[in-house]
Amino acid sequence: MTEFQVHVDVNGSTGNLRWDEQRVDVDTLQRAVSLAADDVLVGRGLRRLQVEIPEWDTAARTALHRAGFRLEGRLRSSLEREPGDYRDSLIYARLAVDPVYGVPGHSGVLNSILPTKRVIAHALMRDEAGRVLLLETTYKSDWELPGGVAEVGEPPRAAAEREIREEIGLEVRLGQPLLADWMPPYLGWSDAVEFIFDAGVVDAATVATLAPSDREIKALHWVAPAMVTDHVTELSARRIALMLEGRQGYTEAGYLDAT
Repeated sequence: MTEFQVHVDVNGSTGNLRWDEQRVDVDTLQRAVSLAADDVLVGRGLRRLQVEIPEWDTAARTALHRAGFRLEGRLRSSLEREPGDYRDSLIYARLAVDPVYGVPGHSGVLNSILPTKRVIAHALMRDEAGRVLLLETTYKSDWELPGGVAEVGEPPRAAAEREIREEIGLEVRLGQPLLADWMPPYLGWSDAVEFIFDAGVVDAATVATLAPSDREIKALHWVAPAMVTDHVTELSARRIALMLEGRQGYTEAGYLDAT
C-alpha cells in the first residue's frame, strides 16, 4: 500500500481538507489529519480547516473527532451512495483557536456531536377571576401561554421572564416551575423540554394595562378554565388542566404518569 496522504486546498485563511478514497485504518487517518491540521493552522497561520465527509464513513468521523474537529452541520441528501439512495454529508471543521487536547478539547468535540434539545419556558398567569392568560399569535391558529424558547446559555426562568416582558410588557419574577414537560416531535419540530412557571395572580389594575408589545402577538385573551381547550392544542390543554388542579412535577407529553 502506498503511503496515505491528505491534501489541503487553501482559499484565503480557510483550508479545505480532502483525501482520495482508499483503505486505511483509523489511527493512520487520524495521524494524517492531525498533522495536516497542525501544519496549516499552526505552521501556516490559517484560521480554519474544514472537511466534508459522507455520513456513513465512520472511520473518518472517528479520526476527525480524535483530531479535534467539530461537527458543524449536515447537507441533507447531498450524496448518492447507490442509485436512488441519497444520503447526508457532514461538515466538520477545526479552528486555530479551538482547544484540541485535554478536557476542553474532548468536551468541545463531544458538545458538537451529541444530541441537543430545545428548551422552552412558559408561565401560567391568572387574573383575580381565575381566568388564564393566553396569547394569540400572528403565525398559528392555536393560542399559548406567555413565554417562548430559551436562548443558548439562558436559564429557563430568565427566558420566561424575558419573553413575558417582550410579549406583553410586564416585568415578573418567577419562582419554581409547576411542570417540566418532555414534548415529543410535532409538526416538523424535534422533541423539546418545556418548563412552565407559576406567574401567580395579576390584579385588575395591572390586567387593564397589558397589551401586545411584540409584533408576533396579535391579542391577549383572559380565558375561563372551561374554555381553554377551545383555543389551545391538546398537549397544552392537558398541561394547563393539571396545573389548575394543583398538580406539579415532571410530565411527558402532558401526562403525569408516563405509559
